[in-house]
Amino acid sequence: MTDRADSRTGERVVSRRRPWWSRVARKLPLLLWLTLVWGLLWGTYDAGTVFFGVLVSVLVMSVFPVPSISTDLALRPLRVVELVAYLAWDMASSTLRVSWQALRHGPRIRAGIVEVTLRIDSDHLIALLANGLSLAPGKFVLQIDRPNRICYVYTLGMITDPATIRSEVLALERRVVRAFGSAGERERMTELSDTGKDTR
Repeated sequence: MTDRADSRTGERVVSRRRPWWSRVARKLPLLLWLTLVWGLLWGTYDAGTVFFGVLVSVLVMSVFPVPSISTDLALRPLRVVELVAYLAWDMASSTLRVSWQALRHGPRIRAGIVEVTLRIDSDHLIALLANGLSLAPGKFVLQIDRPNRICYVYTLGMITDPATIRSEVLALERRVVRAFGSAGERERMTELSDTGKDTR
């Protein structure tokens, strides 16, 4: 148990350390993953390889500890299912669209970079959004201007107006916030959607 002062309020804050079994349980997935990689490197999973894999994994985790990451992400299962379904549909439709444009236009297919100003201000949510955008063929995030919340999206087969691409990015942004955003992020997104202040 530790006793410290809160720098913002000046109040004393008493925090308890997690029990040992809780700390071990949190590190178990990483231990299993490192052991799996060790087995893949050796090409076998016999008893000796697994034993030494566990020893090496414990050594690596002790010498290079992974810092804990604090986040305000929330998991909403139904919204996550909705997001996954949307991404699957986007991947399928984008594959067909890019394939058709490549066959029709060949090397003359147009491409462009669209600047989109995001409404979210969370590193984790922006990372989720960027990964979601880059899943579908024909689109990927080229650069993120984090201080200004600007996302530069490279688009292959750009036959529509850039405003259409921006609308697609902001639609995915809404779904990401609904699935993983904090209460504050969801409230802000709802207010912007209601007032029609989607930043372009």
